[in-house]
Amino acid sequence: MPLSADDLTTLDTLLGCADADAGVFPRLRQQLPAMSLTRCDASDIDQEQPFRVYPQFNVYLVDSSDHCWTITGNPAQATGLVVADRKAARR
Repeated sequence: MPLSADDLTTLDTLLGCADADAGVFPRLRQQLPAMSLTRCDASDIDQEQPFRVYPQFNVYLVDSSDHCWTITGNPAQATGLVVADRKAARR
């Protein structure tokens, strides 16, 4: 199921706050139940261009429609999200 405009607004709302922290992940799972959600440190995925950059997190879109999953910049192809915690990478 691709990301809708409402889903993107949800991402912006939950992750766009300067004080967003790891406590946001249960809410993301609740509000975007059709999306696969992976959490990691930003240093784990620094070779890819993020889809969105927020104060504490980078978001990457995953396309798993083929045999192997790939990072995509197209919300219409997204089947999942990788949310990379930039704050954890700075520790």
